[in-house]
Parts: sequence; C-alpha cells; structure tokens
Amino acid sequence: MTEVINRPGGTAPGDKGLKGGALGLLSGVVIGLASTAPAYSLAASLGALVLLVGEKAPAVLLLAFVPMYLIALAYRELNRAEPDCGTTFTWAARAFGPWAGWLGGWGIIVADVIVMANLAQVAGQYSFLLVGADALAESTLWTTVAGVLWILVMTYICHRGIEISARLQYALLGIELVVLAMFAVTALVRVYAGDAPEGSMVPSPGWLWPGGLEASDLVDAVLIAVFLYWGWDTAVAVNEESDEPGRTPGRAAVLSTLLLLVTYVLVAAAAVAFAGTGTEGIGLGNEENSDDVFAAMGSAVFGESGFGHFLAILLIISVLTSSAASTQTTILPTARAALSMGAYRALPKRFAEIHARYLTPTWATWGMGIASIVFYVGLTLVSGNVLADSISATGLLIAFYYGLTGFACVWFHRRELSGRGLWTKGVLPGLGGVMLLVAFALSSIDYASPDAGATTVFGIGGVFVIGIGAIVLGAVLMLVYSRIAPAFFRGETLRPGTPDRT
Repeated sequence: MTEVINRPGGTAPGDKGLKGGALGLLSGVVIGLASTAPAYSLAASLGALVLLVGEKAPAVLLLAFVPMYLIALAYRELNRAEPDCGTTFTWAARAFGPWAGWLGGWGIIVADVIVMANLAQVAGQYSFLLVGADALAESTLWTTVAGVLWILVMTYICHRGIEISARLQYALLGIELVVLAMFAVTALVRVYAGDAPEGSMVPSPGWLWPGGLEASDLVDAVLIAVFLYWGWDTAVAVNEESDEPGRTPGRAAVLSTLLLLVTYVLVAAAAVAFAGTGTEGIGLGNEENSDDVFAAMGSAVFGESGFGHFLAILLIISVLTSSAASTQTTILPTARAALSMGAYRALPKRFAEIHARYLTPTWATWGMGIASIVFYVGLTLVSGNVLADSISATGLLIAFYYGLTGFACVWFHRRELSGRGLWTKGVLPGLGGVMLLVAFALSSIDYASPDAGATTVFGIGGVFVIGIGAIVLGAVLMLVYSRIAPAFFRGETLRPGTPDRT
C-alpha cells in the first residue's frame, strides 16, 4: 500500500509536503519552455495562423507575446507575495473570494486535461512515423493506444519525483530547440541563396506589423498564438519545489516567455519565407499542410541527401519529444493545482496527499493522468472533429484563467500601487487581463457561429460549446461541491486578503 503524507487544509504556502529546493532558475526555465512544446505547437498551429493572416504570422506572434508577457509579470508579482502551487486558484481566491478562486483552479485543470488529448494523439502518431509504420500512424485505434501509453508513462515519471521530471526535460527540450534552430537557419540560408523552391519569399519588415488584417481574423489568430505561448506558467506551478520560492519561479516564467518569443518569430519567419503562403505543394496556405507544417516541409528544407534525410528524421523526433515533454509538464501544474485545492478543501482532501518517498502529489498526479485518458479516449470515440475543436476551445480557457490572474494581481496589490509597483503590480497586469478578456469575448462570439469549427451542436459552433460549456460545467460542479463541503466556500480554509503566514 502506498504511503502518503496528508497535509491539513489551511496550512501556510510551501507546507504541503512537496520537495522544497529541488529546482533552480535553469530548471524552472526548462520546465516552462518544455510545457509550451515549441516544436509541437508550431507544427500544429503555424499552418492555421498562415491560413488566417498569411505572411503576417510573425506579427501575430509578436502581438500575442504582449499579453503573455504582461500576465507573466502578474504571475511574478503574485508569486512573490504568495508562492503557492495553486497559482491562479489561490491568488484569485485571495483577491476575489473562494468562488472566483475555484473557477480559476478549474480553468487550469480542464484546459490541461483537454490539451492532453491532442498531445497524446501527436505523440502516438509520431511514435509510429519515427519507425516507418505509416499505416499504424494513420490508424485511429493504434494511435490512441500509443497515446494512452504515453500519458501513463509520463504520469508515472511525474509521480516518481520533480527532479527526475526536470532531468528528463533537459534532454527532451535540448533536442527540440537544436533541431528548430537548424530548421530555421537552413531555411533562411537557402532562401537568401536563391536555393528555395518556387513560391518562397524573402523576409520583409512588414511581416512584423499586423496592419491590413481584418479584425476578426486578427483576433482569432491572436487566440491561436496565445495557445502557442501557453504553458510557461508551469515554471510558477512548481514554486514550492524551487530553491527560492518567492523569486526563482517568477523570473523563470518571464525568461520563458522571452525565449519563446525569439524561437517562435524566428521559426515562423523562416517557414513562411521558405514555403511561402501558396495553396499548393508545401505552401503554408495549403490546407493539407495545416495540421503539421514540419511533416510537409522537413524533406524540402533539409534536402534528399543522407544527412538531409537524417535531419528530417530529427525534425520528426523533435515533434515527438516536444509532445511527450509537454504531456509530462502539463501533468505537473494540473496536479499541483489539484493538490492546493485539496489542501484548502476546495476538492476532496485525498488530493492533498503527498507520497512519503517521492514527495509528489499522489492522488492529484494519477487523478489528472487518468482523467486525461478518459477524456482522450472518449473524444476519439465520438469524433476526430470534436477532438480538433476541443483544442481550439482550449484558447478560450487559457484566456479565461490567464486574464483572471491579471485582474487578481491588480486587486491583490491594490494598496501597494505606487511608484514602480503601480506598473508591475497594477497597470501592466491589468492591461494584460483586459487584452485577454477582449480576446475571450470576441472569440466566443466568433466561435459561436456554426461554421467556425469542425462541428456544430444545435446550430452553435462546437468550439464555443466545448470552451464555454467547460466553464459552465465548472460552475455547476462548484455549486454542487459547495453543498457537499462548504468550509472552503465560507472562507474558513482560504480567506480572502493577506496570505497565511507561520
């Protein structure tokens, strides 16, 4: 029988039994970057961006960075005040009360569970592509089986300890970033040397400015780009396991967003320049390439030589390692949000249990892994189109809980808004929250259209139904649980206002 440590609710931040001091700044940055899955995110989303905005994709990535950076500042300031692994759940509860906090925690959990389905599918598919089993890669059954196995393996690694998780991320992220850099450099060199295929374009400064785009396309594209950046907050979710809980995680989050900006803009510009925006062949305007631009471009960029073929295989490996790494790092913040919610009795107290040897959340880790498998298999059985729409719906959930964090930062620090704090704790986080609120509202209206996604439900777009439906479901579950265990919702275990101190 597994031995666990059960921490009582209402304990001070950092006293949940996690292994403190296990992670430094570099480990935090690596975990933050790995959580965003740069190779996978670009492979799966760059084509959709180009279909909306053409060669302006780098501009959209620059624009989406702005709210991400502002919310990263909010995370840094809130973490400095209260380094609790519940992040948005804890901070929103402190600022606005338990109901807002519970919904913030739910936003983290449901967004992560939804995206795990797509990450597992990509990991399963690329596992077969790597060994040349293309027929199995096209099989829904076998890619689902492989995806489930990936979730189980990564859940087990998360269960075994945060240090093992961090060491694995060094290797996986290293492969990913090196291959992406080689892809971008090779593509740009061939473009400027005149050795790129027909349809290629020389990069222009105009690609970095969104002028001329229709407002609806720009908003939808920004939400897609927000999804690309999403995940850096994992660096803060592991705050109670960091060497300086109040300082290191916030710095890691900000550094992660800056490194992602450089990576995304460079790779996007290189891909657009090399492949162009045409609707045929490897052109990024070709809808057949939108699901995976690297699969379409890899051989063309690296060439048909033996070494070029090797690099193309490495590109496949990078997408595989990216999705696998993100599968693991997606479990980390979800489990820790559930751990914090369990510690403060916003969820059953079993979620607060810590493994006595590994010092990781036991029920929270395995619970999130199993929930992800159930969701993944369920959506796969329903329809591949529903699975595709669920990923688009994740953007709404991200905007919801990131935006809530920005507003929480302003209200939490409302008595400290003077001097430098006026900007770092007030104006900038608030602006980030407003930007995401606007994107959430406009995209919700757009996604409600029956032709906005791949599915419809009673004449309403499937993306809207999944995204807004997930939030409504959370509200219903919150009301039900408030009747079952009212202590948290009465403010008895996590009170609004000043953080608990020992």
